[in-house]
Amino acid sequence: MNQKYLLTLLLLTLSHFTYAQFAKIIDKDGYVNVRKQATITSDIVSKINTEEIVYAFPDEKLRDWVIVDYTDRQNENITGYVHQSRIKLIESYEKIPIKSFNDSIAKFISKDVSVEIKSEKFDYKKNKRYFSSTKYEDYIVDDKFKGQQVWGTDGTVPASHYTSITATIKGRIIQIPKKEIENLFNVNNEFAGCYYDNLNDTLYITTLNGDGAGGYVVLFKIEKGIYKARVVTMPF
Repeated sequence: MNQKYLLTLLLLTLSHFTYAQFAKIIDKDGYVNVRKQATITSDIVSKINTEEIVYAFPDEKLRDWVIVDYTDRQNENITGYVHQSRIKLIESYEKIPIKSFNDSIAKFISKDVSVEIKSEKFDYKKNKRYFSSTKYEDYIVDDKFKGQQVWGTDGTVPASHYTSITATIKGRIIQIPKKEIENLFNVNNEFAGCYYDNLNDTLYITTLNGDGAGGYVVLFKIEKGIYKARVVTMPF
């Protein structure tokens, strides 16, 4: 089945939540409470620090509450409800216009910011030795590449991968480290987006990649000209 068709189906599934997307925690107390249910009296299941990036699922039925998904530094997954006043949607920042895109390159350009995302077909034969497998009950899956979790394949052979992601912010050139992109496969430049927080001099690069059940979303954060973080999660 066509990869873009599968991604379209995934996006239609996510539309039930209005529009699932990355968000930043904003709270003057330095953290936000994550609750078991969408009410101020519900049990607190965890806390997330201010400035941390979560994946948010707005839902009109929840009114002032948003479902968030977050993986902490101990690699523990946290899912619960956060009041919408405590998050800032990444897509609410200045959007960097896309100049062009195709299967191998996407370019975004504004007055002070430009981003170039490059990808190419993945040579599995050449890179096969870098994969390692996990054996489950009745099958084996190549789920690690150079020691890192594989994203985007759902156990299949990768079709494409990133070769570089470069940002220029007010004259400063920042390259996303190779190790941060080498385990991200089945690239879809069509779904890439770049957002700039001018007040805090922070650039966010986001995209939806993968093939159907292997779909994933990724965010790269560049703050004050320095690469800071990568967030990867499954959007469902």
